[in-house]
Amino acid sequence: MGRLFWKFFLAFQGAQLLLGGSLGLFIWLHADNRQQLLSTDPRSQLVLQLAGQVLRQGGETALRRQLQDYRGPEQILVVDAGGRELLDRPLDPEPLAAARQMLSTRQQQGEAAALQVLSPAGQTYLLYMPPLHPGPLPPPEFREPPPGKPDLQPPLPGMAGAGPAPGPRPLPWLHILAGLLASLVFSALLAWYVVRPIRQLQAAFRAVASGRLDTRVGTHLGRRHDEFAQLGGDFDAMAQQLESLITSQRRLFHDVSHELRSPLARLEAAIGLAQQNPEKMAVTLERVARETRRMDGLVGELLTLARLESGMPGPMDEAVDVAALLQGIVEDASFEASGSDCRVEYRGPEQAWVRGREELLGRALENVIRNALKYSPPGGLIDVKAAAAEGWLRLNIGDQGPGVPPEALETIFMPFCRAHQHSHPNGYGLGLAIARRALETHGGRITAENRPGGGLLMQISLPLLPKAP
Repeated sequence: MGRLFWKFFLAFQGAQLLLGGSLGLFIWLHADNRQQLLSTDPRSQLVLQLAGQVLRQGGETALRRQLQDYRGPEQILVVDAGGRELLDRPLDPEPLAAARQMLSTRQQQGEAAALQVLSPAGQTYLLYMPPLHPGPLPPPEFREPPPGKPDLQPPLPGMAGAGPAPGPRPLPWLHILAGLLASLVFSALLAWYVVRPIRQLQAAFRAVASGRLDTRVGTHLGRRHDEFAQLGGDFDAMAQQLESLITSQRRLFHDVSHELRSPLARLEAAIGLAQQNPEKMAVTLERVARETRRMDGLVGELLTLARLESGMPGPMDEAVDVAALLQGIVEDASFEASGSDCRVEYRGPEQAWVRGREELLGRALENVIRNALKYSPPGGLIDVKAAAAEGWLRLNIGDQGPGVPPEALETIFMPFCRAHQHSHPNGYGLGLAIARRALETHGGRITAENRPGGGLLMQISLPLLPKAP
């Protein structure tokens, strides 16, 4: 168990002990004195009522005689207005004070543990009974007193004279120990319930830090549906994203090294030929310039992709008319396609405004259209359709090329991906990857599907501005 477990455990345990101990001590010390110092059970109240009846009917002499002859377990105390007990017995001040307090609140509380009786001689007496020692008592049975002589004597075997005054109540040690044990168990379970997922997350973080990116914690958290489960889900999503990024980065490094190795090898071969045949220097320099331009283009594409993937594409606060941008790209593509008898047609609105960066949007759309042109057969048609609906601009760019295998419809947007053997020899496999990153940066998306009649259809969605600037 770590420190956090003991912190939770001791905090909960201390709080429960403090609260429970304070509450129990308060109840034990400040319990109603009338319950502690006076007898309030039904038998005592009945005996007290009979004693009051004897005092009202027979006076002090009759009650004194009855109290002297009484053999019951109860101790009936009778105090006059001067504080003197009828049988001159010593009085405990606390029960006496509790009886007087009860008389002052009896009307509100409806209790009869103390009585105030007026004797035939006109004197006022306070009658009350201290509590008995604990133990079962038989139910009271009183015989009917003869006329003119009330009787308190019940047919019960009891102790002679008045019973002893109760001592101080003992602390309920059994209840205290039971509460302490329950508190310990509850605090331990609660601390374990809180700390266990934290330790699982800690182990998962260490595993990821050591390179095990396939680590997941969702299965270890069981059926929890609390914040720890949400945190575990976020951790799994983070680990999956890290694994995907690291895998993509490794693949990218591999692909970049492969792409750079070919032009470097050709450059090395050209230099070797120039050294062997100086008369072919002009041809060799042309080859070196071509390979240098190819490497420069590859590096430029890689820098653009890296900038998009790092989330730093530059300012994105321009109002861009995508319709006008598409018309310009289609016009340039049509000029290039005239050499292969291909046609590029555009149908769409005159204006469609999007918030973003014109350079990136133009690069993305141009890559998609040039990719369609690259794989279109001679005499083919590249159809560019645009429509604005429900705050979105929908673009469909279709060609009549060979299409791609169904399993490659998603992977063609990955860097250096070539779907099949028909891939263009002058391409790097970065155009569609850059297009996807650029469109996602603008809040849009791009998907690909094979057309029923042949060819590939690119579907692009971009959020429109609420109104034209």
